[in-house]
Amino acid sequence: MFDLTPLRAQIDRTAKKAIYIQIADGIIGFIKNGTWKAGEIMPGTRQVAAELRVNRNTVVQAFDILLAEGWLISEERKRTCISDKIQITPASEKEEVQQPLTEIYRKDLIFFDDGLPDVSCAPMEELARAYRRIFNRKARWQIMNLASEFGDEKFRHVISNMLNQNRSMRTSSHEICITRGSQMALFLTAHCLLERGDVILVENPGFRPAWEVFEHAGARIIPIPVDDEGINVVEVESVLRKRNVKAVYLTPHHQYPTTATLSLARRLKLIELSNLYGFTIIEDDYDNVFHFSQRPVLPISSFESMDKSNYVYIGSLSKLIAPAIRVGYIAASPRFIIKIGQLRKIIDGQGDTIMEQSIMELIGDGDIRRHQKRMLSYYERKRDYFASLLDHYLPDKVIYKKPDGGLAFWIKPVATVDLFRLKQQANTQLVSFYTSDRFSFDTPITGLRLGYASLSEAELSNGIEVLAKLL
Repeated sequence: MFDLTPLRAQIDRTAKKAIYIQIADGIIGFIKNGTWKAGEIMPGTRQVAAELRVNRNTVVQAFDILLAEGWLISEERKRTCISDKIQITPASEKEEVQQPLTEIYRKDLIFFDDGLPDVSCAPMEELARAYRRIFNRKARWQIMNLASEFGDEKFRHVISNMLNQNRSMRTSSHEICITRGSQMALFLTAHCLLERGDVILVENPGFRPAWEVFEHAGARIIPIPVDDEGINVVEVESVLRKRNVKAVYLTPHHQYPTTATLSLARRLKLIELSNLYGFTIIEDDYDNVFHFSQRPVLPISSFESMDKSNYVYIGSLSKLIAPAIRVGYIAASPRFIIKIGQLRKIIDGQGDTIMEQSIMELIGDGDIRRHQKRMLSYYERKRDYFASLLDHYLPDKVIYKKPDGGLAFWIKPVATVDLFRLKQQANTQLVSFYTSDRFSFDTPITGLRLGYASLSEAELSNGIEVLAKLL
């Protein structure tokens, strides 16, 4: 005989879950743990209803679920019994996996990130208005349909115009693919361009997330040193003479992490080498929008001597608007963009159409241009203030070059310093920063990349004061 008392005890008449579902789930639990055995005949629905003190229709609904899912079987003119066609495997022990530690962000922690924008200045009101306008359109239902894996056609045209007008590139919309941020753009580029065993040259120090993407694609990475003029093209040429190189990845504008700008002579030499040896230049222009001189240095991809089949240009709007706005783009040859779209469709059928439409509204109304102008002045003042703090608190302890753009400084201690120990000491006073293993290929390179944009002036002052006492 079935003891229905435990099942009755499980029923919670105040719960949001319907009682008939509670009954079905309870019976399944008893079958799984072996309390109720396969082949045993179930009591009738009237008896179950009486013992559980519920309406018979409620039990009938529960039995219908169990019959439909195969936990119970019922033959015509025979009673219902627990299915003997199912085999219950004991639940395996849940594996406890410790997630890798990441940087801990606390409200009272002064964290010098690697160059994030001040999210409190994001154009939230303008973006919200753009969303409302989109959803108030007569044809608003159209944005809920599936869209192109390359991104909204009009938005691609807008990005193409922006690159042509502001960065002297010669693109068209079919040479653009919109992505969910620059990291996705890197992933798509790596897996469409590189094959296992291909060699790619990268800057050292440089952007580790890109290296991880290239390794994931099966490429072999060779690091090339960086100095005040950017990547060392003499070293690049030396490698090219010895082996086949598929691509060179670099951040020529405010190089990550050193903030150096690749000199004109080296840009031209890289183009010459690319045309001669046929390797692809992957240009990650992550930091173009904030430049405090007359105008940003033009991309390598804008030079007329650059073979359009040998470059991939990657950009993002995340720094201009906010890190959470994952909108990036790839500019490359039409043939390569088709490959990008084919891969993108496999892993992410389309982008955020509504966000693309909203940003297009902001660009068309001039909101983005006005926001960029405001933020340029804001960040330039904050950059100058941060430089004054370094001059005041660390005049003899560090060397640095005030960057002409971007949202971070590259600082090198004069004396030999254990940066890992320095970080531990700083953490006890609620100050933190990234250590150099974040952007060093092999042996950690001595240097600190300190982002200044996301912190208040008080936080910048207090944080530098703490570092000055510890250095």
